[in-house]
Amino acid sequence: MAAEYIAHDSDIAPVAALIADPTRAAILTALLGGRALAAGELARLSGVSAATASAHLSRLLDGRLVDVVRQGRHRYYRLAGHEVAEVLEVLARVSARPPIRSLRQSRQARLLEEARTCYDHLAGRAGVALLDQLVQGGFLVNQEVTDKGERLLGRLGVDVAGVRKARRRFAPECLDWTERRAHLGGALGAAVTGVLLERGWYRQGTIPRAVVLTDEGKEGLTALFSGKELTSHTPVT
Repeated sequence: MAAEYIAHDSDIAPVAALIADPTRAAILTALLGGRALAAGELARLSGVSAATASAHLSRLLDGRLVDVVRQGRHRYYRLAGHEVAEVLEVLARVSARPPIRSLRQSRQARLLEEARTCYDHLAGRAGVALLDQLVQGGFLVNQEVTDKGERLLGRLGVDVAGVRKARRRFAPECLDWTERRAHLGGALGAAVTGVLLERGWYRQGTIPRAVVLTDEGKEGLTALFSGKELTSHTPVT
């Protein structure tokens, strides 16, 4: 019997094969924090030699899953875009959690569950709580910013009108792979997270992807949602 072939809108097999390799998956996961990292750092994080990491990075570059940023003689790698990050996040949601075999791994898992960057937006319990506040306060309804929401985000330093012009979805809900509830994604999620980091309300943690709420951030978020005047020792640039 002759085999039947189904017409494809796109050829996903080569991309899936690139992601499926454990070392390349570890490299891509390390880049989910949104920062560009050197090959040596990615080798350390994925547990392979520098030469092995470079070979895998070359394949990821050819497959257009990562980009390279050159600064002088140095080369840094980052995900090729938010679409790649979204694919990795979806895979994380349907994948089994790796077993935790040490106190160090347990601590790292707790930090990532509390607050992390999902490429360029806030995730973990912190991200879920932020979306809850926006929705419950009537600042965000059906993934659209209300008038009061635009005023609130304007006080924070987010140009909502400018964010609407971005070439990506505006404010989709992104199912969090640790909380199994939604956090704010898309262009608005990225803009809000960028301002939170610029203000110093969140800072980069001690492990890749993890972020930490600062004392100033606690005060600032409380004031923001209570309608009080914002004060920031770290001006937004």
